[in-house]
Amino acid sequence: MKKTVILFLIITTLYSCKNDSKTGTTNTENTATEQQTERLTLLTGDFVYYADAAVLQTPQEVYGVVINQKMHELHDMVKGYKTEDTDMVPVEIRGNVIPKPDGEEGWPFRIEIKEIINVSKPNPNKKDIVIGTDK
Repeated sequence: MKKTVILFLIITTLYSCKNDSKTGTTNTENTATEQQTERLTLLTGDFVYYADAAVLQTPQEVYGVVINQKMHELHDMVKGYKTEDTDMVPVEIRGNVIPKPDGEEGWPFRIEIKEIINVSKPNPNKKDIVIGTDK
């Protein structure tokens, strides 16, 4: 029985470490934040919502954004910074990172926004391009 409990703890610890490396960013790195609440991940990146699709592009990952009330609230906040409908706006949010369901198109992970921390003015000299691969 003791061996089973120890084996279970080791597997759980290794699985937890593996998941931490794939979640969110603090500023520009894909790491979990120390100030997480309710297992929320802090992400900083460029946000765009256009034609019923929302995307958050961080320096290392592209996330599909779950369309919910908070996403619409964020969209309303970024409208003042856009000159074109397709402009991306720098944001800082907290949310739940969830894997894309098998068989669906899109980026490997989605973010369900739970908290909007900051929206800032885009750099007019930066060329925004959504990157990523369909997996």
